[in-house]
Amino acid sequence: MNAAATTSGARASGTRAATGVTRARVLGTLAGLIITGTAVLLIPIGLITGFRARRLYSGVARHAARAILRLYGVRLRVVQTAPFRHGQTIYISNHTSTLDLFVLVALGLPDCRFFLSGFLRKFVPLGVIAGMMGTFFTVPQDRPAERRQIFARAERILRRTGESVYLSPEGGRITTGEIGHFNKGAFHLATNLQAPIVPLYFEIPRDVDPGRGYDARPGAVTVHVLPAIETRGWVLEDLLPNVARVREAFVARHGAEHA
Repeated sequence: MNAAATTSGARASGTRAATGVTRARVLGTLAGLIITGTAVLLIPIGLITGFRARRLYSGVARHAARAILRLYGVRLRVVQTAPFRHGQTIYISNHTSTLDLFVLVALGLPDCRFFLSGFLRKFVPLGVIAGMMGTFFTVPQDRPAERRQIFARAERILRRTGESVYLSPEGGRITTGEIGHFNKGAFHLATNLQAPIVPLYFEIPRDVDPGRGYDARPGAVTVHVLPAIETRGWVLEDLLPNVARVREAFVARHGAEHA
């Protein structure tokens, strides 16, 4: 390869990189505007409804999440043998990507609240939307006393309302290509509420997945709805073995998808 060809290749590579950065910035800005516009829309709706119409706010947020996925060219596929169940359910999933948040809201899980890192409230419009959806904001694992209070409050509310809830047992995004360590919170909640667990396995191709970033690429994201896990009869004394069994189900599914 001569020097001219090398220079031309380097220029082409640089152009593609610059184009990628520009795309990420433009789409990130547009997505931010959709989130901000949704928050601005929800506030007067909340005032009119006395901030008591959580399902309505969740419906508006679902449309916004779907709009953001379309903006990035991300198609959502749901593989399930039956519709999402009605009745109190604990939904869990693997957590690999920034996309997960928008995919989860876009799914429209029936009568479902979410657990979400309190850190995300720093983006005020997102915090407004999540708060109006009835989200339980968590704190890091190194603040166990506060986490116990948050989960206890969530359990009281869910026991009273009969609502469903989603939370990721992995906590933060796991970008190593593996299923991460499972925390106990979701399983402690399911045991106390005696509510079934429905695992969701997110299959995001590497050329689509932005990981911890925001530069998602066009493609299909598939959500596999796995069989419900009955928790009637679970006791806290068996919490760790139950966590391990459910994690193994995710590991097995993950291995099958990447075989």
